[in-house]
Amino acid sequence: MRLSKQTAAPRREPTATPEPTPSPGGLRWAPHPLAPHVPGRSRTRRTVRPLLSACGGGSGGSSDKTLEWWNISTSEPGKTLWPQAVQEYQAAHPGVTIKQNPMENDAYKSKMTAQTASGKLPDIFHTWGGGVLKQQVDAGLVRDITDDVKPWIGNLSPIARQAYEFDGKIYAIPYDIGMVGFWYNKAHFDKAKIDKPPATWAEFLEDVRKLKAAGITPIALGGKEKWPGHYYWAYLAIRLGGVAAVQQAAKTNDFTADPFVQAGRHLKELVDLQPFQNGFLGASYSSTDGQAAQMGNGKTAMELMGQWAPSVQKDMGKGIGDDLGFFPFPAVEGGSGAVTEVFGGGGGNAVGRDGPDIAIDFLKFFASVESDRKRVASGGYLPITKGSESALTDPNLRTVWEHLNKATGFQQFFDQAFPPVVGQEVNDQVAALIAGKATPEQVAQAVTQAAKGQ
Repeated sequence: MRLSKQTAAPRREPTATPEPTPSPGGLRWAPHPLAPHVPGRSRTRRTVRPLLSACGGGSGGSSDKTLEWWNISTSEPGKTLWPQAVQEYQAAHPGVTIKQNPMENDAYKSKMTAQTASGKLPDIFHTWGGGVLKQQVDAGLVRDITDDVKPWIGNLSPIARQAYEFDGKIYAIPYDIGMVGFWYNKAHFDKAKIDKPPATWAEFLEDVRKLKAAGITPIALGGKEKWPGHYYWAYLAIRLGGVAAVQQAAKTNDFTADPFVQAGRHLKELVDLQPFQNGFLGASYSSTDGQAAQMGNGKTAMELMGQWAPSVQKDMGKGIGDDLGFFPFPAVEGGSGAVTEVFGGGGGNAVGRDGPDIAIDFLKFFASVESDRKRVASGGYLPITKGSESALTDPNLRTVWEHLNKATGFQQFFDQAFPPVVGQEVNDQVAALIAGKATPEQVAQAVTQAAKGQ
C-alpha cells in the first residue's frame, strides 16, 4: 500500500460561537494509503440551485432520463429523507426518474463487490471513499467529476471531501462527516455510581466492572457484522501510536508494530471482562434486536459508534432521550496518540463511469445548503455545506461537532481506508479476537500478510 504525503488538512477550528465554520486548521487527515491529500479549493460562497444547467437541459426539464441510485439509507432519518429528495428533484425536473435501491450495510458491500467485479457500477452509488473507492477508480469504473463540480465544490467542507479525492481529481460528493465515540446511558452510569465518563482506558475498564456489579450490561455490540468491533482495535492503535502509526503501517505494509499488537492486548482485556450482551456474536447492528436496539431500548450502558447512532437507536428501539450522552474514546496510558486524534468518516455519492450529466446535477442539488440543512435538522447528520451549521441543534451531535472542531488528527475507518482485501482482513481478524479465536499477535500478523499481498 502506498502512503500519501500528509500535509496540513483543513478542519473546522474551535470557536466561541455556536456556529463553527470550515477553516484551514492543523488537522492531519489520514484518508487512506493510496490517496494523496488534496488541499481545499476556493471557498467562495456560491448559490446552489437545483437546475439542469449541468446537463444542458435548462430549468424547463430535459428528455426522459432514468437514473439508478444505490444507497444504504434503510433506517431513519435517511429512510425518509432520501425519497423526499428524489421526489423534490423529480418535481423540479419533469422527465427525470431516479430509482432508489436502498440496501443494508453488509448486503450493499457484497453487492458492490460483485458489481465492481462485473465492471459495471450504478449511475449513482453510495461510497465511504478511501481504498475501496480508489480501487473502483483505478479500474475505470467511476466518473471523474472534477470539472463538472468545480463551480460549486468550494461550498463544501474540505475535510468532508478528502476521502473522495485522488491525485487532484474528484470522484464523489459527501453528504455527511463525523467521528466515532462512546454513546452512553446516563441513568445506567448513575445506577452504577459512575460520576463522569472515563478519561483513560484503565478508568473505562473499571467502569465496565462497576456496571456489571450493578447488574447492567456494559456494552452493546453487533458482532455478526464485524465492522462495529474493528472500531475498538483501530481506536486503541491510534491512542497508542497516533495517526502517525497508521500512516507508517500503511507505508510499510506492516501492522506488527507495537501499537497494533498492544491494541489487541488491550481489547482482549476488555473482552475478558465479558462486557457485551448475550448473543452478541450473532447480533447485527441495525435490527430490532441488534446493537442499536440494545442501546435504544435501554438494555445496555454503552456502544462505540459514529454520529448516526442516536437516530438508529430511535429507529431500531425507542430511544432513551435525555439519558443519552457522548464521550470520546479514552486515552491509553503510555500511548503517544492524543485524545484529540479522532477516528471516523462520512458518506458520499459517486457517479458510475457511464453515469449521465444529470446524475451530477442531482448530486449538486443533494449537496445544496437547503438539502444539507434538512439532513442536519433531522438529527442524523453533521453539516458538510457552509450555511447549514445553524440547523445543528441536537446537544449530543453538537458535542460530536465540537470534538471534531478540536481534532488534531483524523483517521478514516480502517475497513474503508485500506484496499478491500486489507479492510476485510482487519474486520475478520478483530472479530476472531473478540470471539476468542485469535491472539493479538495473530491479528497483527494476518493483517500484515494481507497488506503485503496487495
